Amino acid sequence: MIATIAHGPHVHKIDLANPMDISIPLVGGGKNVNAWYLDLPEIVPVQGDGFIGKVAEGGNVNFNRINFNPHSHMTHTECLGHITRELYSVNQQLNTYFFLAELITIAPERRGEDLVIPAKPLELALNKKACDALIIRTLPNSESKMSKDYSHTNPPYLQEEAIRFLVSLGVEHLLVDLPSVDKEKDGGALASHKTFWRIGKKERRQATITELIYVPNDIEDGRYWLNLQVAPFENDAAPSRPVLYKILN
Repeated sequence: MIATIAHGPHVHKIDLANPMDISIPLVGGGKNVNAWYLDLPEIVPVQGDGFIGKVAEGGNVNFNRINFNPHSHMTHTECLGHITRELYSVNQQLNTYFFLAELITIAPERRGEDLVIPAKPLELALNKKACDALIIRTLPNSESKMSKDYSHTNPPYLQEEAIRFLVSLGVEHLLVDLPSVDKEKDGGALASHKTFWRIGKKERRQATITELIYVPNDIEDGRYWLNLQVAPFENDAAPSRPVLYKILN
């Protein structure tokens, strides 16, 4: 199935028949991705008053209770409400769902005890190409990202200068295969989050950050159409499913 999407003066043909899902699902238990020092998520049958929500154990239906945190346990999309006193909901701030996206692969650089993504490799990879959304795949890249426990590991992060560059380029939706765009333990500075949403200035309320994605190695760097599917949670962040589509022309 081929669809056409107009973007400014350009009309793109996209391949809807071959979507590429770059989300990490919630699976529950020890095989789940985890961050921010939380217990593992649970997906367990509801029980009580003689009822069990599991057909395999005699129940009439499968009826699970799910306990999780979107920031810690799966691919999620967040809005500026993640770091503001005001209660902004990603369900209200994100109102369109298709974006022209660029996928790039970056090897974080060693700076002391940290691995960081500075501005220069982003400038070289993008080469002044404008895009609505930027997807960053970091190296090394393996399926272990789908079940890794990031707590107390000091994962790579984006330097504030890198975020300033992306804002200047007009990137409104940033997707990373990391638990955060900021350093794990930064004393609450959250410099990259604040810079991306321009907190204290003219805030970019329509902008979003999506974390904990996984981009398989067989998806090549380049330009795609992104469908950013976000669960309708009235919360600063919600589970999300970013899906890429090839551009055929």
